Amino acid sequence: MSYRILVINWQDIRNPLSGGAEVHLHEIFKRVARRGHHITLLCCGHQELPGEEVIDNIQVIRRGNRNIFNYLVPFLYHNLSRQTKYDVVIDDINKIPFYSPLYVKQPLIGVVHHLFGSSIFIESTLPVALYVSLAEKLIPSIYRNVPLAVVSNSTKNELIRKGIPEQNIHLIPNAVDQFAYQVIPDKKSSTPLVGYLGRVKKYKSIDHLIMAFAEVHRQIPQAKLLIVGDGDYLVDLKKLVSRLQLSQVVTFAGAAFQKQKVDFLNQMWFMVNPSPKEGWGLTVIEANACGVPVIAADSPGLRDSVVAGETGLFYSYGDYHRLAELIIQLIKQPKLRNSLAQKSIEWARQFNWDDSATKMLTLIENVLSRRKTNVQ
Repeated sequence: MSYRILVINWQDIRNPLSGGAEVHLHEIFKRVARRGHHITLLCCGHQELPGEEVIDNIQVIRRGNRNIFNYLVPFLYHNLSRQTKYDVVIDDINKIPFYSPLYVKQPLIGVVHHLFGSSIFIESTLPVALYVSLAEKLIPSIYRNVPLAVVSNSTKNELIRKGIPEQNIHLIPNAVDQFAYQVIPDKKSSTPLVGYLGRVKKYKSIDHLIMAFAEVHRQIPQAKLLIVGDGDYLVDLKKLVSRLQLSQVVTFAGAAFQKQKVDFLNQMWFMVNPSPKEGWGLTVIEANACGVPVIAADSPGLRDSVVAGETGLFYSYGDYHRLAELIIQLIKQPKLRNSLAQKSIEWARQFNWDDSATKMLTLIENVLSRRKTNVQ
C-alpha cells in the first residue's frame, strides 16, 4: 500500500541553515519515497531557493520565512489538506514547535532530536531565549499523546522526565551513508591535525576548543586546528583566534558539501565536539566511518554517539584545560589513536539509513493500524 505523507519542518536539506535534523529527515524520507510512498515536505522559504521543487522524490514546498513560518503552518496545512488527502503527518519538532496536535486531523507522528533547554540561553539574546524556552515547556502537555520518534536515548530519557509516557517514544537513530563516508588511504595529514565539523553556532561552544588549542599550541607548535562549517558565530571565533595569536595554526574551511567533508575528515587525526547538548551527534558517526575518533564533551546526545575509551574520549563540558590535555595525549599516543580509529570504523558500521527508514515506516504503519482499529 502506498501512503501519502506530509512532513513539516523548519528547513529542507538545501537550505543554507540546515543541519543534522534536516539530514536525518531527508535521508530517511527519500528512502521511504523510494519504496513507493508519496512524500511532501512543507518548510520555510529562502531567498536563494525556489518556492517548490522535487529533491530525491520528495516534493518540497517552501513558504514564508524563518520569522513567520511557525505562524503560517496551521493555515498552510489546511490548504494542503484540502488539495491532498494525507494518510499521516510528520511533525519534526526542533527550534520553535508547530503545536500540530492542536489542529492536525490525520494520524500524527512527532520527531524529536533534542530540546534546547538551558543551552538556548548560550545561543540567543535573553528575549529570544525566553521565547524558545517557554515554547518548549508546552511540548510535554501538547504532544503527550502523540507517538514520538527520537534519535537517542538521551532525548528519550529527557522526554520521560518531562512527563511523556515511555510507550509513546520510539528510537529511530541517526545513521551514516556507508558508501560516501569511508577511509581514504594515504589522506591523513602528515602533521597533527585536529578538526571540528558542524554548524558554527555560539551554543556549540567551539570557543572552548579554540581556547584549549592555545594550550596545545604551546606544547605542540606544529599541531593545526581545522574548523569545517559555517554559521553566525564565525566572525566572533575568528576574532578569538586573532586575539590568541593562533591565526597561523587555525583554519576556517567554511561550509562543505559531502565529498569535501569526507576529504577533510580523512585528513584529521581526530575530531572534537565541545557542544553542551546534541540530539545524537551526527557528525560523530560521519567521522567514525572515516576512521576518525572523537573527543567530546560529556553531554546528552554525545554520550549516545561516542563510546568512551572505544571510539573516543570524554571531558566535562566547559573544562577546556582538560580538553587540551586530551588533545595532547591523543597526538602523542599513536597506538591509542589508532586503536580508537579502528573501533570507530566498526562502531559506525552499525548505523545505516536504510535501517532507520525501515523503522520509521514500521512506526507509520503501526500508527495507521491503531487508528484504523480505533475507528472500527
